[in-house]
Amino acid sequence: MPLDALVDEIRACRVCAGALPHEPRPIVWVHPEARILIAGQAPGRRVHESGVPWNDPSGDRLRAWMGLDRDAFYDRRNVAVAAMGFCYPGTVKGADLPPRRECAPLWRPRLLPLLSQVRLTLLVGGYAHRWHLGAAAARRGTGALVASWREFPESVMVLPHPSWRNSGWLKRNPWFETDAVPALRRRVAAALS
Repeated sequence: MPLDALVDEIRACRVCAGALPHEPRPIVWVHPEARILIAGQAPGRRVHESGVPWNDPSGDRLRAWMGLDRDAFYDRRNVAVAAMGFCYPGTVKGADLPPRRECAPLWRPRLLPLLSQVRLTLLVGGYAHRWHLGAAAARRGTGALVASWREFPESVMVLPHPSWRNSGWLKRNPWFETDAVPALRRRVAAALS
């Protein structure tokens, strides 16, 4: 199946309609020439409303980590965004709910093989870590996985979620900004060159 036909199918998905507190709006941002894949968790409320991935303060932080401006980031030939859940899952007590469990197994096995030009995959947050690295790796915990970023191939970068909720972790782990972020920027530049 061509990528554009699959994207149309994903955007029309209503599998979780009865479980979501709002109308489903699958957000998928891909192009067959994309060089970087961002595998995050699920869209937040602002992204659900705008239809543009990472169009929020977390996206601002992620773009800064990557060393990309908005134009380069939102050029689909550069960056593809395929979260573990394509729809905003809603909130509980002010925090976003986890991505719906149905989404990743339904779509990722069909979508990822069509992104054949991807040179760098950014695994952003625990849900992406578990899916891509397996349960054993995920049991190490997000902090330990991010701290071991050098152990992974150059084609994979394990990142914490750039949410403001992780600001405390980032302050307690200054090595992330001094060591991991420069390496991330080098890998991003190499993937796009």
